[in-house]
Amino acid sequence: MNNADKILSKMLSTLEDNILRFWLDKMIDREQGGFYGRMRADGVVERDAPKGAILTGRILWSMSAAYRITHNPEYLDAATHAKRFLLDKLYDKEFGGVYWSVEADGTPLDTKKQFYALGFAIYGLSEYVRATGDEEALSYAIRLYDAIEEHSHDRRYGGYIEATTRQWGEIEDMRLSTKDRNDRKSMNTHLHIIEPYANLLRVWRSDELVESVCGLLDTFEKHIIDSETSHLRLFFDDEWQSQSDMVSYGHDIEAAWLLIEAAQVVGDEALIDHFGRIAQRIAAAAAEGLNADGSMSYEYTPSSGERDDDRHWWVQAESVVGYYYMWHLFGDTEALARATAAWEYIEREIIDREGGEWWWSRKADGSINRTDDKAGFWKCPYHNSRMCIELLQTM
Repeated sequence: MNNADKILSKMLSTLEDNILRFWLDKMIDREQGGFYGRMRADGVVERDAPKGAILTGRILWSMSAAYRITHNPEYLDAATHAKRFLLDKLYDKEFGGVYWSVEADGTPLDTKKQFYALGFAIYGLSEYVRATGDEEALSYAIRLYDAIEEHSHDRRYGGYIEATTRQWGEIEDMRLSTKDRNDRKSMNTHLHIIEPYANLLRVWRSDELVESVCGLLDTFEKHIIDSETSHLRLFFDDEWQSQSDMVSYGHDIEAAWLLIEAAQVVGDEALIDHFGRIAQRIAAAAAEGLNADGSMSYEYTPSSGERDDDRHWWVQAESVVGYYYMWHLFGDTEALARATAAWEYIEREIIDREGGEWWWSRKADGSINRTDDKAGFWKCPYHNSRMCIELLQTM
């Protein structure tokens, strides 16, 4: 059995028995709709925790994609359950878009329009369309695409702004999270707009959407990818002046394969070839974050010398996918070795074999992070289920 077969042999059982089983058995809220907003690291579910659009959109994507490849009706039921909560409770019926968060019962809580969240709503809905052909999901996905293009797209300088008020007005705090800078544009939002746009393009082929995806690819090449280091720059003002030199290794390797995927969905061979070369450079830069145990560290800031060596669950998952892509598409045997080492680290250190799902992270000293959520606003079956699904689709 070669390295590729070793990874692939574990993907279906990890997806179904470790990840999705956890969400089906422990996190569906049958009384108030959707999925519970939080499970603490100790396994206690907070049934009254707020529910976010990101959590719901990511669950919708994961369950829809799992149904698409396995045809297990249990996943379709869960996806439909998530879809209904997204459209019935999180979608703003008065102004359009989706709320950032709602109370456990669906009452609007934080009504700002964070375009990253709209992106994940599109991602989940478009995957539900891929799995089922559902016209309602497609209609709402297109509405959300139109909202992003109308209210976020910067037609003067290019790219997309971070956030607005509920009524699409200027907002003072545009941050995606408390750890982020309060800047007008970010790499993270652009990465998670091109991702759903490409997925929507699979089910809704329009000239306008093709132009949007190509425009985002151009934005990455011109403004976000550092031409000298091939790392992604993270924060920008309106005119694309970089505001930070921090490096996010997980986003680097995630972008390496997502940008190729976007080019593939567009279907232009010259574009695919061009971004294939770019992706290989980004993946090589991301390897600066790899450790001897196969894991990938979180972040590094060259100007201060500060390095965050925690091993976050999502970074490890993206490392597997990104380097597997580099081998699968370009025959890079060193990349396959990196993907294999990352998977072996996940098996040893990140998967929770007793409680299900994955730990948030291992700390730099190797101990389990028992502070951050097992499931919650940011901790969803997305990066890890997508890792499994992306590799299973190559079989």
